[in-house]
Amino acid sequence: MPVVRYDTEHGFAHRDLLDKEGNKQKTPIFVKDYNEALTFAEYDIKSNWKLYKQTFLGGTEYEGKK
Repeated sequence: MPVVRYDTEHGFAHRDLLDKEGNKQKTPIFVKDYNEALTFAEYDIKSNWKLYKQTFLGGTEYEGKK
């Protein structure tokens, strides 16, 4: 199952954090273009994958998530 994903589906770059029930927390990525969004996404996943995994499995809550 995906835990985090990045896309531009709604006309802007954003990150979706997903939970086990399929709920999404959408966060805009404020960048000048999609190339910069891709660079940000790659860095973010490499830096934070353990946190995203732990949050998904129920170990912690991501900042801002209710």
